[in-house]
Amino acid sequence: MKKGLVRFQLGKGGVTENFIETIRKSFKTREIVKISVLRSFSRGRDEVNEMAEKICKELGKKYTYKIIGFTINLKKWRKARY
Repeated sequence: MKKGLVRFQLGKGGVTENFIETIRKSFKTREIVKISVLRSFSRGRDEVNEMAEKICKELGKKYTYKIIGFTINLKKWRKARY
């Protein structure tokens, strides 16, 4: 597995099934995924937090996130977190 990271942009389209599937596929070769939330999608940090929760919920229990500014950092753990 490569240790680098992958970057995505979340825009007006929001979180779609295609977006989630692309993130899942990128975790097959990478450990960390960064998602930049564009200003056209959200102007508030509360909305960014809601989107991060939604993305992690759809991905499953093995994923966690950290928000820095308007960037969501996703990480996959080996074991499911409770």
